Amino acid sequence: MTYIMFLLLFGLVLGLISVASNPSPYFAALGLVMVAGMGCGVLVGHGGPFLSLVLFLIYLGGMLVVFAYSAALAAEPFPESWGSWSVGVLMAVYVVVMFLVSWMFWGGWYEFSWVPVDELSEFSMFRGDIGGVALMYSLGGGMLVIGAWVLLLTLFVVLELTRGLSRGALRAV
Repeated sequence: MTYIMFLLLFGLVLGLISVASNPSPYFAALGLVMVAGMGCGVLVGHGGPFLSLVLFLIYLGGMLVVFAYSAALAAEPFPESWGSWSVGVLMAVYVVVMFLVSWMFWGGWYEFSWVPVDELSEFSMFRGDIGGVALMYSLGGGMLVIGAWVLLLTLFVVLELTRGLSRGALRAV
């Protein structure tokens, strides 16, 4: 289980680096899907399969639609890929910074802290993620409304940023 969690966390960090270093929205979409998948895999590894499924479906249903719409409005004729020089330099810088930060905190991380929720199931009446879902809908209703409002605001900000100088990709040629 430790090796699987290590691979999921390593893929999560690589996906974050690929999203942060890529200026083109076309190739950053693959990195975003990879980050969402790896993050949901980490949640499954820690005992939250229902929560990870809900988060992954909300991500694919909501944010990728907004991302595809804004990428269609960007209309870049020659997007930069992961093989271009500027993106490679940024990825190298981010990898070096990641290794330096992980080296600074290396002594505080141990493998015994990676305990899934369901390993302590004999002391509980419910699975770990069921209690979290109940709390999310009972006490976290206000946070759900705030999250929906933030997603709507993000939609308008992305659409305004991709509009360009005149009307973006929809202008007359």
